[in-house]
Amino acid sequence: MNIAITAGLQLNPPGFGAGLAVWSRENGLTGEATWAGAPNAAIVPGDQDFGTCIEIVKQADVTRLRFVGETPILPGTYLRVSARVKAIAGNLPQVRIAGWAGTAGRVHVDGVPETGPATALRGYGEIVEVSAIIGMGRRPGVTLSWGRTAQIGHFGLDLVGVNGGAVRIESIRIEDVTAAFLPSGLDWVDVRDFGAVGDGIANDRDAFLAADAAANGGEILVPDGTYFLSADTAIKAPVRFKGRIIMPRAARLSLQGRFDFPTYADAFGDETEGLKRALQALFGFTDHTALDLCGRRVDLTGPLDVAAACPGLSSFSNRRVICNGQIATVPGTAWQTTTVTSNGTYDPARPEELRAVGQVAQIAIGSRVSGAGVGREVYVRDRNIATATLTLSQPLFGGAGTRSYSFTRESYALDFAGLGNIDRLTFADIEFLMDGTGNGVMLPPAGQLWTFRDCFFTRPQARAITSIGRACQDLVVEQCQFLSDEMGELAQNRRSVAINVNGNDCKIRNSRFVRFGHFIVANGNGHMISGNHWFQGDSATSGVRFAGLVLTSCNLQVNVTGNYIDNATIEWTNEHSAYPNYSPQFYSFGGLTITGNTFLCSNVVPGFSWLVIKPYGSGQFLQGLTVMGNVFKCSVGRVTRVDRVDTTIASLNHASARNVVFSGNSFTGVDVFVANPVTITHTQNTAAAKWVVDTAASLPFGAFALKVDSVIAETAIRGTGGNILSEMPFVSAREGTGQANVGLNWTAPVSGRMAVRVRMDNPS
Repeated sequence: MNIAITAGLQLNPPGFGAGLAVWSRENGLTGEATWAGAPNAAIVPGDQDFGTCIEIVKQADVTRLRFVGETPILPGTYLRVSARVKAIAGNLPQVRIAGWAGTAGRVHVDGVPETGPATALRGYGEIVEVSAIIGMGRRPGVTLSWGRTAQIGHFGLDLVGVNGGAVRIESIRIEDVTAAFLPSGLDWVDVRDFGAVGDGIANDRDAFLAADAAANGGEILVPDGTYFLSADTAIKAPVRFKGRIIMPRAARLSLQGRFDFPTYADAFGDETEGLKRALQALFGFTDHTALDLCGRRVDLTGPLDVAAACPGLSSFSNRRVICNGQIATVPGTAWQTTTVTSNGTYDPARPEELRAVGQVAQIAIGSRVSGAGVGREVYVRDRNIATATLTLSQPLFGGAGTRSYSFTRESYALDFAGLGNIDRLTFADIEFLMDGTGNGVMLPPAGQLWTFRDCFFTRPQARAITSIGRACQDLVVEQCQFLSDEMGELAQNRRSVAINVNGNDCKIRNSRFVRFGHFIVANGNGHMISGNHWFQGDSATSGVRFAGLVLTSCNLQVNVTGNYIDNATIEWTNEHSAYPNYSPQFYSFGGLTITGNTFLCSNVVPGFSWLVIKPYGSGQFLQGLTVMGNVFKCSVGRVTRVDRVDTTIASLNHASARNVVFSGNSFTGVDVFVANPVTITHTQNTAAAKWVVDTAASLPFGAFALKVDSVIAETAIRGTGGNILSEMPFVSAREGTGQANVGLNWTAPVSGRMAVRVRMDNPS
C-alpha cells in the first residue's frame, strides 16, 4: 500500500517558503500560536545547504515546531517523518522528531509516545538528519507506536536542551514507508521464484540474474540452501543471505548493492572464504573502491594467498581500500616457517641475480636470503626453475663466488607475493592481531603507492610489512602502531623487523614501534621519516642497543625529522651494494638530514652511540650529512659519545669528507660533545713556536681536522720577554697520530689563548 497513491493524499507539508502561519509553536491544533511573526524565527531564503528554510533561536526548554495540517494514520500504514537540521550559532541543542496523536474527533490520545530519540548537534554547520517512524503496529523499527485509537497526527520536531542557540531547519518530510514493514508491501524478491533450486548441484546463476532484474531497486532474498553459481555473477540489488553460495575458484561474485565483508561472509557461510571472495571482487570489478569489514574480526587459520584467492589476477593499478576491522591469525601448523639451504653463484655484474641455485624449485618466492655476503632483508622476488636462477630484491655485498645460502619463507596473514604488480592499495583502520602466530602483510614483487593508515600490527611473529621487490615505492605508513612479539627479550636476542623498504620516496609518519629488532631496514632514497616513536630498550642494567632505523644506501636524500628515538641507533650502511668499495663512478655516504629529533637512552653500555656509520667496503667517506637541532640524552648512566664508525668491515676515509654540518644539538649524560665545525679554546702557558691544538675527539665520527675556519686571539699573544705580538700564525691541519689536531705556527715562541674553529670536512 502507498496512501499517497491509493488515497490520493499529499503527505509532505509545504516548504517554509510558503509562510510560517501553517507551523504551530505548540501541538498543531487550531487556535494555537504559530511561528508567523515570532521574534525568534525567520525564513532564510538562500541557505547554502537547505535553500529556503526556517531559522529559530531556541528560547524555551522545549521549542516545538508542528504542522497544523492533519496527517491521517491509517491501519497497516507506517509513516517516516524526517528533517535535516544544523546549528549556526550559540549553544548546541538537541533535536528530535515529535508529534501530537489524536482521534478522528480531534481528541488527544493519552499514553502513547510522541517524541523520538534526541540527537545532539555537535558543531556549527554540521548537518544532522533526524527521523522517526510512526504507525499503529509495534514492530521493530517503529519509533512511535500509536495503536488503533490514533487516527490523525500533527508532526514536526522539538528542540530540547540548552537555550540560546540558533538552528536552521530544512522542510519537514513525511513519507509512506509501509513497504518496509508489511509482507504485502515488502520490496524484495526470492530467488526461488525465479527457478533457483539451492541443492548445491543445479546451476542457479540464471535464476539469480533474473531475480536481480526483477528486484527493480529492491532486495533479493536467498533462503536456506546451497546455491551453485557456475561463472562470474554481478548482482546490482542488495542481497540478504540465509543460504550460502558455492562457486568455482576462478568465478567472481560481485555484490554491488551491498559490498562489504559481512555480506560476503554470509554469502559463502565462512569468514575466510568470504574475505577471499570479497578480495576477488574488489580486484575484479570496478563498482566499488573499498572493502569495509564493518568492524568485524576475521580469523585466519592459515595464510591468505591473494594470488590463489584471485586466479587470473596479475596486476592491478586502480585505487582500492580495505578498512575497518580486525584480521587475526589462529595458531596451527599452516603458519610454519620453512627453510631451504642451497648453493648459488653470485656475480656483481648481475647484481640482483643468483645463478646455478640448487633445489631452486623448493625455494619459494618471498623467501628471505641469508648467508655470507648478504645484507639484511634480502628476498627472493622471482625464480626461473628452468635456468635455476633467483631474482633478488637487493644486491649482495660479498662479491663474486659460489656460496651456501639459506632461504627462509615465513607465513603472512595477507600474502601478495604470488602476484605481479599491484598499485595504490590502502589499508585503513585495520588491526592485524597475530599474537606471535604468522606475520602481517607481504607486498607483491612490484607496485607503488601502498598505504597503511591508522593500523595496528600486534605481535607479528617476526615481520609486520615486508617488501620483496619494489611495491614499496612511495609507501606510506602513518598513524600506525607496531607491537613486537619480542618485547620481553633482551635487545641482542631480537630478530624481528617491523618494515623493510627497497624502493624510493617512502613516508613513515606519526607511528609507534615497540621493541623490534629493527623498526625499519630501508634501501632507496627520498624517504621522509617524521614524527615517529621507536624504542628498543630492555630490562638489562648495562644493556647493548641496536639499530632501530637501518639505512642501507650510500646516497640517500633522506630526512629524519621530529622523531622520538629511544634506546636505539640510526645505522647507515651500504650493505645492499654489489660493489661496496668506493669507486668514483658511484656516490659515497651523503644526503642524510637528521633534525629536530629526541634521542634518549638509559642503562646502556658506555660505548653505545645513537648515530653509527658502518661501511661495507673500503674508501667510503662522508659527502653530505646534516645533524642539527637534536636532543641527545642519557637519562640513567652516561655514554661516551653520540656517534661512531663501526669498523667491523671497513673504516671511513676521513680525508675526503665534505659538506658535514653537525651543530645546534644538546647533550645530557654524554662525555664528549661533538660538532662540525667545532670551536676549541687552546691555552698555551709555555711559550712555543708551534702550538698543538687538540680537538679532544670533538669532531664527529673521530674524523680528521681537515680545515680551520678561523683563529681568534682571546688574550694578548706575548713573546718570551712579555712583549705583545700582533702577528697571526699559519695553521697546519691533520696533526697527531689521529690526524685530529691542528698546529698554530708562529715565527717565534709565544704564549696566550686562541679560539680555533676546526672543520672535519671540505665545505664544498
